[in-house]
Amino acid sequence: MAEPDRLYNSLMHLIRRSFGISLLCLAAGILIGGFLFSDVQPRSFLAIHRCAARCWHPNELAGLIGSVITQKFSGVLPVVLETDWTIVIESPVKQAPVHFVIIPKRDIRDASEFTTDSVPYLVDAYAVMRHLINEYHLTSWQIFTNGPSIQHVTFLHFHLLATPDTARSAPGT
Repeated sequence: MAEPDRLYNSLMHLIRRSFGISLLCLAAGILIGGFLFSDVQPRSFLAIHRCAARCWHPNELAGLIGSVITQKFSGVLPVVLETDWTIVIESPVKQAPVHFVIIPKRDIRDASEFTTDSVPYLVDAYAVMRHLINEYHLTSWQIFTNGPSIQHVTFLHFHLLATPDTARSAPGT
């Protein structure tokens, strides 16, 4: 075989191989993405031209990542308590000496997006808060959640705060 023909065949083999590897990587990405984002609410980040109302901001991205971590990789979080529907962590940014963050394991952006499918997650979140209040003997406590314009992470979560004089054996006291 002539030298140019061999070079052409080698080049075509390399192109076919690269194309095959690219298709394989694309398919793997689609499958992995489908797994990771299967239980999250759609968040349109491609609608840049009409993003006045719902453009992605850092808190939206944090909410999406938080949703995936909470639902698929909760083992990487410093979990205080976990049920089938809820995860509790100590807040990394404490607003009180005792500060738990209670996170439903369902992708709900905020209270305005509650549906009937949210009910078991919300009931469990409140049951978990009751458990924490009783376990740590909290008598002066506050529970709250923020709306979308003031959330640092656009993912429904509740804060349980208590003061040290009412909390016995709670973390951070």
